[in-house]
Amino acid sequence: MTFKAPNALLDTIVGGGVGRTKQSFAGTCGLTFLAGAYIALGGFLAIRCAAFLPISVWGSMAKLVFAAVFPLGLMLVIVCGADLFTGNCMSLAAAGYRKNISIVSACKSGIYSWSGNFVGALFVAYFMAYSSGIIFETINSAGHSTMPWANSIVSIANSKCALSFGDAFWRAVGCNWLVCLAVYAASAAEDITGKIIALWFPTMAFVAMGMEHCVANMFFVPLGILTGTDPRYLAVSGAVPLHATWETFFMNNLLPVTLGNILGGAVLVAGIYAIIYKEKVK
Repeated sequence: MTFKAPNALLDTIVGGGVGRTKQSFAGTCGLTFLAGAYIALGGFLAIRCAAFLPISVWGSMAKLVFAAVFPLGLMLVIVCGADLFTGNCMSLAAAGYRKNISIVSACKSGIYSWSGNFVGALFVAYFMAYSSGIIFETINSAGHSTMPWANSIVSIANSKCALSFGDAFWRAVGCNWLVCLAVYAASAAEDITGKIIALWFPTMAFVAMGMEHCVANMFFVPLGILTGTDPRYLAVSGAVPLHATWETFFMNNLLPVTLGNILGGAVLVAGIYAIIYKEKVK
C-alpha cells in the first residue's frame, strides 16, 4: 500500500482548492449537490441502524454504531468525487495561504459549496426520508405502535437546536478538525482501500464524540422538523415532542456550526500545515 509523504500532502490539498475555483458553474452545482446528498445518505443510514439501540440499554455502543456507519457519506465524496463545504474550508484556505487563489474566489467557491450542499441535503431529507415514508415506519409491540426512526430524528433535531452558541461553535471546530484530517489523510493514499481506511476513523470519531457538522445538520434538523410536525407522527402515542424550529435551526445551530467548521478546517489543519510546509515539494 503506497502513500504520499507528509510534506507532499499539502500540495495535493492546495491543488484541490485551486481546482474548486476553476470549475464551471454547472459543474459546481452538480458536485456540491452530490456532496450534500452523500453526507445526508450517511446520516440517514446512521439513523436507520441506531434507532433500535436505546442508550439506556446499549450505553455508548449505540453511539458507536451510529458513528461507525456515518462515514459512508464522506467515503462517497472522496471516492466518487464531490464538492463538500467542510473539506473546502481546508483546501481553499490552503490555496489562499500559498497565494494560488484570491480571497474573493475562495469565498465565492465556499458560498457556492455551502449552498449546493444544503440543496443536496434537503433533497435527501424531503424526498428519500420524509416523502418516501421510511422515517414514519412503525413497529408494533405489546399492542402499541411506535415510530423509532421518527422519534430518533426528532430527538436529534431538538438536541442540536438546544445548544448554546458557544457549545455549537466549539463542537464544530473539533468536528471539522477531524473531518479535514480525514480528507488530508485520505489524500496520502494511492488506492481506494487506503483512502477509505484513512478517512473512516477520524470521521467516526467526530460523530462518536458528539461534534457538529454543518452539512450533516442540513439533513438532520430539517428532517426532524418535517417529521415532528407531520400528522402521522403526532398521532402516535409517546411521540417525542418537537422543540426545534426553523429559527433555532439557523440561529442556534447552523450559524455557529458553520463558523466553527470554517475555523477548524482553515486554521487547525490548513493554517498549521501551511506554516510547517511553506514551500511546494519539488
